[in-house]
Amino acid sequence: MLDRIALIILVIGGINWGSIGLFQFDIVSWIFGGQGAVLSRIIYTLVALSAIWCISLMFRENELVEEIHHED
Repeated sequence: MLDRIALIILVIGGINWGSIGLFQFDIVSWIFGGQGAVLSRIIYTLVALSAIWCISLMFRENELVEEIHHED
């Protein structure tokens, strides 16, 4: 469950970075009142923590696939 939450937050962060790169428009800072606003900084921190968490996904065995094969 934590993996899915981290991936969702990371996708939101990616969309925000895409809007910055393509349109020079920061959605998070627009919604929460600027880059220095507390809520914006919390969102940026959550995206960063999610990215760090998702690094672990690259080094894990594919547990779900292994569980499915063992059930057959």
